[in-house]
Formats: sequence, C-alpha cells, structure tokens
Amino acid sequence: MKTFYIETFGCQMNAHDSEKVIGTLMQQGYQQVATPEDAGLVLYNTCSIRDKAEQKVFSRLQQFKRAGAGKVFGVLGCVAQQEGENIFDRAPHVSLVCGSASYTKLPELLVQIENGERRVTGLNLDTEDTFETPFTRRDNPHRAYLTVMEGCDKSCAYCVVPFTRGPERSRTGASILEEVRQLASHGYTEIQLLGQNVNSYRDPSSGGLDFAGLLREVAAVPGLRRVRFTTSHPRDFGKEIIDSMDENPVLCNHVHLPVQSGSDHVLKRMLRHYTRDEYMRRIEWMKQSGRNIAITTDMIVGFPGESDADFQQTLDLVDEVEYDSMFSFKYSPRPNTSALTLSDPVPEEEKGRRLTILQEKQRAIQIRRNADLVGKVEEVMVEGYNHGTGQWIGRTSQHRTLNFTTTAQLPEGAYLDVRVTRAGPNSLAGEAVSQIQ
Repeated sequence: MKTFYIETFGCQMNAHDSEKVIGTLMQQGYQQVATPEDAGLVLYNTCSIRDKAEQKVFSRLQQFKRAGAGKVFGVLGCVAQQEGENIFDRAPHVSLVCGSASYTKLPELLVQIENGERRVTGLNLDTEDTFETPFTRRDNPHRAYLTVMEGCDKSCAYCVVPFTRGPERSRTGASILEEVRQLASHGYTEIQLLGQNVNSYRDPSSGGLDFAGLLREVAAVPGLRRVRFTTSHPRDFGKEIIDSMDENPVLCNHVHLPVQSGSDHVLKRMLRHYTRDEYMRRIEWMKQSGRNIAITTDMIVGFPGESDADFQQTLDLVDEVEYDSMFSFKYSPRPNTSALTLSDPVPEEEKGRRLTILQEKQRAIQIRRNADLVGKVEEVMVEGYNHGTGQWIGRTSQHRTLNFTTTAQLPEGAYLDVRVTRAGPNSLAGEAVSQIQ
C-alpha cells in the first residue's frame, strides 16, 4: 500500500490546493496517514507570503527527515515555486519540488521518482489553465472551497504572488457552475469562491460573466444556503458586487477588502493603484447597503518610507471604517519584489511599536462592535462541539464565531438561530432560540 502524509501551511488557497493534491493521490491508489513516520511519501505544502518563510520550511524539512529513512520527501506550493531547484541543494533528502500549477502532473512526477530519478520538478507557470485537478478530496462535507481564478497581475511592490502563482487566469463560468451544482447535489450548503484577486474574475468564454454576474449565478443554484468569496482587490471591486449581494440573501454578509495602508503616499509606493478616497468610496457602498456587511481587511505597517504622519493616517482610517476584523503585519522584504529597491526602511523596533498600537486599536473596535450584537439573533451554521466548554461552535453569515448552548443534539452543517448573550474581541457567545432549519 502506497501511503502519504501532507502538512499544509498558509491561506485558504493552500488548504484547498492540499485537497486537490490529496484527491489526486488517492485516485492513484495512495492512502493518507496521520503522521510522517507512517508515510512513504511526505509532502509539505508551503506559503512564502511572510518573512523567514524559507527558513521555517527548511527547519521543518529537517524535522521530517528524522521520521525515518527510505521515504520520498516533496515540497509543494509557493516556497517550492520561489526557491525552485535550490531546495535540493539545501535539503538533499528532498526528491520533489512542485508548484501549484503542476499538481495535475503529480502522478507522472511521482512515477519519475519511482523510476530512480532523485530530483524531480514541476515549476512551469507558462500555462493558461487554472490549477484544477480532476479529483479533489474535500475535508468538510458541508462547506466547500472552489477556485474560480488563479494568479495576479497587480504586481504590488511587497508581494510574491505574481512570482509564485503566475498571471491572472479564470475558469469558464460553465465549469464553475457545473461544479457548484455537483457540490449542492452532494449536500454542500456553503461554497467559498477563491482567487488571489477573486473579484478580478472574467469568464474567458465569449460573452462570459464578470464577477458580479458569477455571484448571481452561483447564488441561484438550488440547495445552497451561503456563498462567500475571498480575496478581493479594491482596484477591481465595483459597486455591481454590492448590488449582487443586496439582491441575493444567499451571498454572505462579509467582504474582505485589504487596504494595506491609510496613506496615499504609502499606497503609491506599494503600487496599489488606488487612493484612500477611492478605497473609502467602496467602504461607503457597503455601509449604504441594505445588508449588514461585516468588513475585514489586511494592513501592513512599517513599509519603506512610512512616516509617523503616514502611520497616523492608517490609524485614522481604521477609526473611520471600524473594521470587524483585521490581519495586520510588519512589512518584511520578499524575494523578487520591487520593494527591495526602496530606500528609507523603517527600523524593526519602530515597526513593532506601530504594529502594537494598530492591533490594540483594532482590538478595542472589535470589542465595541461585537458588544453591539448582544441581544440580537444570528443564524449560525454548526461547525462542531467543544467538550471543554460545553458549547456548540457556530459561524454567522458575517463570518463571526458564535459559541452557543442548547439541549438539542446537533449535526455538523445544521443551521439554526442563536441569540447573542455575550461578546469578546474575537468571538460571541449565545443560546439557541430555534430548532434546526
């Protein structure tokens, strides 16, 4: 029996990529096991978006090496694409280096290794195809990820994605809708549409859909209760997307719209190609919507040339928007990016100080915004049960975690109404007020 172990690090795109890899390997007769010690094939699906990603990968590869001799080790994902054949020199026990564009070729790459080749690569980004595989093993029987487009054409100064995922290319609307219908027929009630810049989606078919049109078509598929999407780029985020959300209650009350900075000076150096005012116009579309849309974002502090005044503009923007949640990071130089040539770096100590100030401000906002929900009734999708707290775990349309109590025994994937009774900075607590819907 051929066995494999896979470990995944990074974003939802990486998690879904691993589902594709698992499905492909299982179709080839491999059996997934729970530990690297039990596996003949050990795979590490990597992310290179943050600083020191490469060091973490090589450290983990050394730990894998201790799992035993006679195994085949492979590096997948963004660090594989970024570092390429250099991985073989730094980790000689690795036999496979494969980027996400080559997952469909995994069976033939593994055959090459079985035939005695010691260094096998799948690193070609010269493709018009999106990275879909014929077989996907999905980890959740109720919620499914679905890639609608891959890659990025934006070339932001700090970002490695264009170098690790390639240029933007979209799947046909027909293929997406066919997969959505299949998932709905198998009992999936929540779909999350994925793309590096998901709202840049353009159906390559003649007269095809834009992203707002795709949302409308997906939301109309019978059986679906919720449709989410991530991640959006402000430059391609049109009002038509909000209009489609207003028209379709199946589309969830949540938009993740990374801003990165509140300063026009910094945004220009980042090559984001929008201004603060243009970004705020999109925020106003959401706030004027008939839906109660939760807005989340990404923020980078300490980008080269960011002054105290620039950072204050970021803090002012956070006060103005009042985000429901935020991923915030210190700027870290990444290979191949144009930001490497920028002058006027911000000292590490100052980056840390600014990040602390930003995160404390955001924490206070989240405490206040979550407290506003106490007493309200929210529909949740049941995700599990926490035996330690005696609470069920649910998620709202706004993507908030709501832990709740009920005397009923609930299946995962069920929907029911919960009244919020308590709120913290990162989650809500409540009591069920309805039966399964």
